Amino acid sequence: MSLELLVILVTLGVLLLAGGAVVLYRRTRPALPAPPVAKELPEANERPRERPARPIASTTPASESSVPLPQDKPALPAASPVDAARLAERRRYEHGLARTRGGFVARLATLFRGKPRVSSQLKEEIEEVLFTADIGAKTAQKLLDQVTALLDRSQVADAEQVWAVIRREAREILHQPAAPLDYSPNPGPYVLLMIGVNGVGKTTTLGKLAALHEAAGRKVLLVAGDTFRAAAGEQLEIWSRRVGCAIHQGKDNADPSAVIFEGILRGHREGFDVVLCDTAGRLHTKKELMDELQKIRRACAKALAKAHGRPESEIRGPHDTFLVLDATIGQNALAQATLFKETMDFSGLVLTKLDGTAKGGVVLGVVDELRIPVRFIGIGEAVADLRPFDADAFCDALFASDGATDDPAA
Repeated sequence: MSLELLVILVTLGVLLLAGGAVVLYRRTRPALPAPPVAKELPEANERPRERPARPIASTTPASESSVPLPQDKPALPAASPVDAARLAERRRYEHGLARTRGGFVARLATLFRGKPRVSSQLKEEIEEVLFTADIGAKTAQKLLDQVTALLDRSQVADAEQVWAVIRREAREILHQPAAPLDYSPNPGPYVLLMIGVNGVGKTTTLGKLAALHEAAGRKVLLVAGDTFRAAAGEQLEIWSRRVGCAIHQGKDNADPSAVIFEGILRGHREGFDVVLCDTAGRLHTKKELMDELQKIRRACAKALAKAHGRPESEIRGPHDTFLVLDATIGQNALAQATLFKETMDFSGLVLTKLDGTAKGGVVLGVVDELRIPVRFIGIGEAVADLRPFDADAFCDALFASDGATDDPAA
């Protein structure tokens, strides 16, 4: 075979192999996507087609919708005037008893915090707090018995339940049965005698009481029966000018019984509704001074009997006698009240300066021991801070369910 023929055959074989490779490649390669079709542009005078409007959100009621629509909360009923007054009274008590809540009440709250397990140690700590508080041993034992009885039925000390038990027992103590004060006796006028040791705030309390009676539309006469302390008469005179009421005064060092006797007769003669009689402060340990109170009480009875033409045997004394106690002295106030009761009958208690002490729990001890109702308490300097006593508001404010906030100044 010639060389030329061999070259031709090799060339043909190469071409055949290349053609077969091309055919095989075309059969096995992926198909390419079709080229996009150009959008048809509108003619110059042709308006573009409007897009279809998006669907508007459904306005079907919430009950038919897949997602409920928010609804307005129902309006709470407006508080009644009685409820509003009750809430305002509690707020006054809470403010006035802030320091007392920072005393033994706060210490109890600390023990109950976090629902501790009931144990003998916890009971001992509760006992220590109660018996070192200024509520008296008798009252402390009552509260302890109630709390212990509750804890004996539980494994943990639930603060809410403990406070509920303490509040209930305190209410029972403070709700002493007593007739409401009658400022319109027949025959009148209403006569009140104020007694207590030196410095408890008798004269100031009388001035504030005069303001309360004047605000209630009663005609008031202050009688300066403290004739041994010149400043007492001046202080009562300042109160009379401030309140806008009349005052009856005797001479310095005059017999207080005589001054009060004449003051009551003047009150009847001039048509006063209320006669408020001050007396000199006296130490409860001085028998001769305490005996003088009996003389003053008899003078009140004689004046009322003479004014109304009745036998003295029918009238025992003034319509009411209030013993004023300073809450800041704690259990000493209980000792004072006990000794006063041995000498002088009194129908009500007035606790002053409760806002300035952590010893306000003494109210419980005094009432529990003497069984005499609290008529007024002083929880501030203003006239309106002498409040008619409300046992429920007092307990709610003192034994708040959230415990008490410590007052560093207490």
